[in-house]
Amino acid sequence: METGLIVFSGNANRPLAERICDSLQTTLGSASVSNFADGETRVEIGSNVRGRDVFIIQPTCAPANHHIMEALIMADACRRSSAQRITLVVPYFGYARQERKNAPRTPITAKLVADLYETSGIDRILTLELHTSAIQGFFNIPVDHLFAKPVFANYLHSRPDILLDLIIVSPDAGGVERARALAKYFNCGLAIVDKRRERPNESTVMNVIGDVKGRNCLIVDDICDTGGSLTKAADTLAANGAKGVYAVVSHPVLSGPAISRIEASALREFICTDSIPLSAEAIKCSKIVQLSISELFAEAIRRIHNSDSISSLFV
Repeated sequence: METGLIVFSGNANRPLAERICDSLQTTLGSASVSNFADGETRVEIGSNVRGRDVFIIQPTCAPANHHIMEALIMADACRRSSAQRITLVVPYFGYARQERKNAPRTPITAKLVADLYETSGIDRILTLELHTSAIQGFFNIPVDHLFAKPVFANYLHSRPDILLDLIIVSPDAGGVERARALAKYFNCGLAIVDKRRERPNESTVMNVIGDVKGRNCLIVDDICDTGGSLTKAADTLAANGAKGVYAVVSHPVLSGPAISRIEASALREFICTDSIPLSAEAIKCSKIVQLSISELFAEAIRRIHNSDSISSLFV
């Protein structure tokens, strides 16, 4: 075990935290994170954190509000116990889709969450695939923003059947930058699905910009919530002559009818990370392939603790 480093986990994604610790060749610090009878969060840190470099692993997956409170209270407990530095590891940063005012009298909730984290005493944020990189500017503390591309690239290199006649597809105009990075890496073409969102979690796919006929289409997105946009995009690509349609998604939120939509869609594979734990229904879905980001985060934690550069991980 590296001297001074200690890792804790809330209840949001303990299996990921354990895999990260395995990569770090350490064990999770002792922490009791439970609820009082009335639902209030109760935290008791069992390990000594005085003067130590603390990492709290806690994505904001469902129930998001509860898991945010767990992170805040754990950070406060460590701060009051004289931790030297507290880094919150947020593999999935919830509320990231509420990062701007897109209508009158609406909040910027991503900024509010950032303020709450800072107020609790967190010194640094380590996260993966923010919905928009501008969210880093909501913080007045260092933010290390990792990307899932290395994890997906390693898997895709083992799948020459997907890489043959490959074209990368952005499911909307807002995701072009993310898709372009993968297209540049694989030195292949880029297409865009033009859609118009009528209301939250609903969209109407209009057409495809780019020639996808006879190509293996790989849709790249950061979040899949109810799956409506993604599966409609997949069906549209298939209708435009795509040879095969696949998707890589960083954060498998998979709410409501998402699983049934994926199963019924033209998608051959839905490839995601373990930033969010899969439900029992999702695990049974033969189209879903989950890859672990534990080694990526373990290396980032190791470098942060040792004050080494992590810029090589930002690819």
